[in-house]
Amino acid sequence: MKVKLLIDKEKYESVYKELTDHGIEVSDDAELVVSEAESKRFLSVKDIKGDRVMIDASDIVFIESYGHKVDVHTDKTVFSSAERIYMLEESLDPKLFIRVSNSVIIQRKHVKNIRPALSMKFVLTMSEGTVIDVTRSYYASFKQFFGL
Repeated sequence: MKVKLLIDKEKYESVYKELTDHGIEVSDDAELVVSEAESKRFLSVKDIKGDRVMIDASDIVFIESYGHKVDVHTDKTVFSSAERIYMLEESLDPKLFIRVSNSVIIQRKHVKNIRPALSMKFVLTMSEGTVIDVTRSYYASFKQFFGL
């Protein structure tokens, strides 16, 4: 059996040891996931050195994908994720995060400015200054999410 661990950094080593002692392989590419009860609070990503770290979902400003590459942006840095964007979307709290295009997921609290644009679109300014377009496909769900 092969599992992926999505748990807090402090607990990772002890859980990893316990699972491997029982003959369970731990791998980031496994389909089965072992996570903490509050898994929607944390996201497993890789830092600049390529080390796997857990970040608090509340620190995420937005997530952006470029083909098979997925970047997780915080106020301080950018992390990479091995997960596809649709998988990350499923693991995040839908009350806090919304997909605004095929390639971008944003966090509600980090939206600094919402400006309407032509052709049923919005232009967002995020807390760290990035400008993001809400595409027409996501226009209605975005309006409902923000009560516009």
